[in-house]
Amino acid sequence: MHITGIKTYMQRVDERPRLLLKIETSEGISGWGECYNHGPDWALPPLLDYLFHQIEGEDPRRVEFLVLKLNQQCRFPPGALGLAAISAIDHALWDIAGKAAGLPVYMLLGGHVRDRVRIYCGVYSAPDPERLLDQTFELNEKYGYTAFKLSPYRRDLHSGRWGELVRETGDWFGRIREISPSDYEFAFDAHAKIFEPYKAVQLAAAIALNDPLFYEEPLRPEHIPAWRELKSKLTVPLATGESLYNRFEFLSLLSAQGADIIQPDICVVGGVTEMRRIATLAEAHYVTVAPHNPMGPLATAVNIHFAAVQPNFQILEFKPHVHAPWALDPYMPVNGHMELRPDRPGWGIEIDEKVLATDDYVHWERKVTRKPDGSTAYP
Repeated sequence: MHITGIKTYMQRVDERPRLLLKIETSEGISGWGECYNHGPDWALPPLLDYLFHQIEGEDPRRVEFLVLKLNQQCRFPPGALGLAAISAIDHALWDIAGKAAGLPVYMLLGGHVRDRVRIYCGVYSAPDPERLLDQTFELNEKYGYTAFKLSPYRRDLHSGRWGELVRETGDWFGRIREISPSDYEFAFDAHAKIFEPYKAVQLAAAIALNDPLFYEEPLRPEHIPAWRELKSKLTVPLATGESLYNRFEFLSLLSAQGADIIQPDICVVGGVTEMRRIATLAEAHYVTVAPHNPMGPLATAVNIHFAAVQPNFQILEFKPHVHAPWALDPYMPVNGHMELRPDRPGWGIEIDEKVLATDDYVHWERKVTRKPDGSTAYP
């Protein structure tokens, strides 16, 4: 069996662009992968065309060899776009390997260490407690969710006194905890909007009283010593990693004892192959893995197989999609978990290429926040 061609499809999931990759082989077996659209979105198809020529004619089941080749053929370490493209290739190669063997990918990775994969739902906003209770009850009744992720900001960070925002957040979470079922868990994603570490400490203290599941990415990821200092001052689990790219960056974070939970993205770091290396490093540091996954049904499928085999996996991010018509049979939550599909080879999900033939791309880009004085801030 050898690789004969690729196809790329720029699509959307809900209101975000997503790029899908199909790798074709001489035996008629094809595999699918998903890129993270960092932007510019349309840079990915020609990049994948370029990378295809480095793997054309190769046996797609030699996943480790081909991913190493793609990384090592780069003159400089690949960055965001390069690793996003390599991630999709890695996914597609594993899909082919599983289909060729007649096995789900998780069996090729050593077999499952858990029977199902726990998930949490991203709410991502900070609604009034009573409204949030209605949302969480509905999600619990429909899908069995008992874990949710919120924003810790009740208003714009730069309008008014910071200490007042911190107090409001603490009071608000206290009310949520007061009226919610005791088994519900709430995480908070600060989205790297805080520049000063002491402010991140203050906000963490406000939510600490009510036992958050974790406190995610209050700071930018670049300066590792700041994460070491931050973690040393917190009494809540500190999570980060969606903006880190490879095992070397994660090793720096872990060696500095800068996180309790890491959140690599399987569509960012270079795919399953690199994700497992990162997770193994975390395991050696007594750190768990809660993958970043705001992606589409295909990326969710890939994450489920990773989570099934990884001993230090904790919980997976998943928000049910409203619009992803190309996924014929997406994994959906049952009792707050994703069930494995032992009778389905590869990723266990079917892609409808007829739907992909219709252009469904939507443009999206981050909006830059402006402070009251007109200067920019992290969004």
